[in-house]
Amino acid sequence: MSSYVGLVTRTFAFALDAAMLTLVAVVAGVGAALVLAVVHVAGDLRAVVAAIGCVVYALWTATWFVVFWSTTGQTPGNRAMHIRVCDPSGSTLSPARALLRFGGVLLAAFPLFLGFLPILFDDRRRGLQDFIAHTVVVDHP
Repeated sequence: MSSYVGLVTRTFAFALDAAMLTLVAVVAGVGAALVLAVVHVAGDLRAVVAAIGCVVYALWTATWFVVFWSTTGQTPGNRAMHIRVCDPSGSTLSPARALLRFGGVLLAAFPLFLGFLPILFDDRRRGLQDFIAHTVVVDHP
């Protein structure tokens, strides 16, 4: 098995993914703003459209991670950093396990990112999300 990946490499991979997700969101947001500038929409309806946009962005983000983790084990950010998310035997995650891991990432970030601290001390460099979903992050050249 490859070596386990630490916090810094994982953070850079996540930052690359976040940049790509944000780029798509900005392009979609600009497109939506242009449409709303041309089409008359009541003020109350604008708030609903904004709320729908937030929900779509959240679903887009979850789908991004779940699909990549359950197909190749690598998001584009992970691929750039040469790392892979897998189960301890090295197998790709099921979609349910990938979704569980995504929920674990949210839980790890919620209390001031404290759920990521175990990565610094665990022998397999696992964070809260890895403990919850029984996953590891390994080098993947």
